[in-house]
Parts: sequence; C-alpha cells; structure tokens
Amino acid sequence: MREKFFTVGVIVSPHALRGAVKVYPRTDFPEVRFSKGSQLWIRRPNQDPFQEVFVESAKKHQKFWILTFEQIQSISQVEDWRKTELCIPESMLEPLPEGTYYIHQLIGLQVYRDSGEYLGELMEVLQPGANDVYVVKKSNQTRELLIPAIPSCVLNISLDEKRMTVHLLPGLLEEETGEGQNA
Repeated sequence: MREKFFTVGVIVSPHALRGAVKVYPRTDFPEVRFSKGSQLWIRRPNQDPFQEVFVESAKKHQKFWILTFEQIQSISQVEDWRKTELCIPESMLEPLPEGTYYIHQLIGLQVYRDSGEYLGELMEVLQPGANDVYVVKKSNQTRELLIPAIPSCVLNISLDEKRMTVHLLPGLLEEETGEGQNA
C-alpha cells in the first residue's frame, strides 16, 4: 500500500530571482516543517508527489513563508510550481498531544448521541475561527448536522472504534427546535 501524503503548505508564487518561493502554510508546525534541512515533496493537487526537496532557508513574511531549497538555484526552476503543494508522508506527521487529532483521523468516524442514537458519519471539519465545526450526515438524509467541536459537545473520540460520542446542545437538531411544525 502506498503511503499517504499530507499538505503542509501551498506554493503561491516564485519570490525573487534565485528560486525562492512564497508559501502559504497549511500546518500547525511551520517552524518544524520549514526548518533548514527539512525534507518535503512537491505535488500538484490530487496527484502524486513529483519532486523531493530539502529546505535551505526559511523566513516568515506576514502570513506567508519564504523558502529556498538546496537543489534550486533560479526562478526558472520554480516558475511552474505555482499552486503546487508542499507535502510530507504520513510517517513524518508530528505526534499530537493526547486528546487532539489530525482532521484526516476524524473524517469517517461514526457519530452517536450520548443517548445512543446514531447521528451519521463525520464528513468534514470546518474551521471558521473560534472552534472547529464537525459536519455530520446520515446517508439517507440531505440535511447536515453541524456540531461545534467543544468539550461540552464532544464527549468521546475513539479512533480504534471509529466512533465519536456527542452531547447535542438545545437547538442543534431541527426536530428539537420545532422548525417546520404548524402552529
């Protein structure tokens, strides 16, 4: 089985003439991922990596990082890398503290209410700001259930059992709000 790769940054554009690139980080660990000597792979979205690179230098610039790579000496070598991804194999993911998870670990979990009721499968994790929001959907329904990823709602996550147990706050389920009922 081929190892999965995960995006840690997106190359926005070349930067200057010596082959540096401007990168939008997509990692919680940019200082680790973009440190001198770090090994990264370049790929086009939804494709396999096509080139391995090693970071020569990195500096933060506003919300971006400016990176140079050991093998790259000129802008012509990086010109067609716009919108490509910098990625790492799953084996190089940073270990997380207990009780925290990578998004890819959560997608596909079966979500149950604390009463035992099956709510659906976790399909997506939204990141609007203050806290993540889990998008849960049953296969036979068109509406999605949005669950805030906060301790008072998310009671338990078991990756081994592929299961999440949640407590729904009042108003999260449509039938509990009285929507759609005639007065």
